[in-house]
Amino acid sequence: MVKQKTIASEITLTGVGLHTGQDVIMTFKPAPVNNGFTFIRVDLEGQPVIEADANYVVNTQRGTNLEKGGVNIQTSEHVLAAFVGCDVDNVIIELNASEPPIMDGSSKYFVEAIEKVGIEEQCAERNVYVVKEVISYKDETTGSEITIIPSDEYSVTAMVDFGTKILGTQNATMNSISEFKTEIADCRTFSFLHELESLLQHGLIKGGDLNNAIVYVDKEISPETMENLKKAFNKDKISVKENGILDNLTLHFPNEAARHKLLDVIGDLALVGIKIQGKVIANKPGHSINTQFAKHLSKIIKAEQRNQIPVYDLHKEPLMDITKIMSMLPHRPPFLLVDRILEMSDSHVVGLKNVTMNEDFFVGHFPGAPVMPGVLIVEAMAQTGGILILSSVPDPENYLTFFMKIDNVKFKQKVLPGDTLVFKCDLITPIRRGICHMQAYAYANGKLVAQAELMAQIAKK
Repeated sequence: MVKQKTIASEITLTGVGLHTGQDVIMTFKPAPVNNGFTFIRVDLEGQPVIEADANYVVNTQRGTNLEKGGVNIQTSEHVLAAFVGCDVDNVIIELNASEPPIMDGSSKYFVEAIEKVGIEEQCAERNVYVVKEVISYKDETTGSEITIIPSDEYSVTAMVDFGTKILGTQNATMNSISEFKTEIADCRTFSFLHELESLLQHGLIKGGDLNNAIVYVDKEISPETMENLKKAFNKDKISVKENGILDNLTLHFPNEAARHKLLDVIGDLALVGIKIQGKVIANKPGHSINTQFAKHLSKIIKAEQRNQIPVYDLHKEPLMDITKIMSMLPHRPPFLLVDRILEMSDSHVVGLKNVTMNEDFFVGHFPGAPVMPGVLIVEAMAQTGGILILSSVPDPENYLTFFMKIDNVKFKQKVLPGDTLVFKCDLITPIRRGICHMQAYAYANGKLVAQAELMAQIAKK
């Protein structure tokens, strides 16, 4: 069971935005479990939060740009790729501008910052989407296509055809996320000369220089263009190297361009919002197709999660039977609403109740149409969670459990005599000072019947 991870402490980086040319201060901060990656614009009133979510992508011109409530985050992909590549789940990214610093045009400096502060394991189980069948998305206009197939690891292959003699066709593969730091992270962004001319004419890449972007020369440089480049890059002299790139840079890999495209795929697919176990095959990837696929995959995952019901072997010997439960919980019939504990770790617990017509509450709820009261389903979930919290003390028989808060309660299905209820409770935050905050679910007949966010505290008798 893999746990979620965050960074061990905060760290600040400074630089300039590639397109805005603005000085930027960016701070990475540890985030709580299930936070994911969130950007905070500390330069704006109220410090608005923009989640790294594919549904907030508004355009993909020269980067993946997010917008929520009129607040923008530009070129998010290199930072997000670094967190995925370092196997981190939850981070808060504070910015005093709309765009992270470009640094050298790769994820290298972000990875180094993460490694400098270290990574900390958290109490909650990591959510992973395991690909079980082939999922594809194609842009019929461009011919770009991304496919993901079942695999034991998260791996990515990028196949790129640039349509120019200077680059032609390149491929790159990352077989495992463990290869990201050494094989992908330092691969820099790039541009062709004809694109660069257009960007300069439109007042973009104000933060560009010859140290944060590889420029491939796919056409003859006119004297006018040469002067514009000198001015833009603040250089007295610019020349073209034998391999067709502007000077001052040496390629890290012959296929560095394809590797950077692979880096972009990783960063853009971080917008799905969940770790992925599967092999991604990207044919002619770009921010547009990457984010379209991220939205497509996100919809599929959410639909599956809505319908996904945990499966447990109810015939397996329980972790706790009713006798052991009664030695821990103070409740007694008819108010003891858990019959078995099937699973338990330091962050989750799974319990079971067989609902029979002999339950006292069916006498009056309702005569002739017996239905288990919703409040008792919540109570049963809480008792299951009580087992988890009482397991954190050496003498549980000397404690009582009390509700502190119940939020976001939803009832989905009726529970009738003969049903077998299964309860699953996951910690939202670690147990501290005897306080337990958890997300609870109740299932029966292959369906979700109820859910609630619960907070309880134990106190000595």
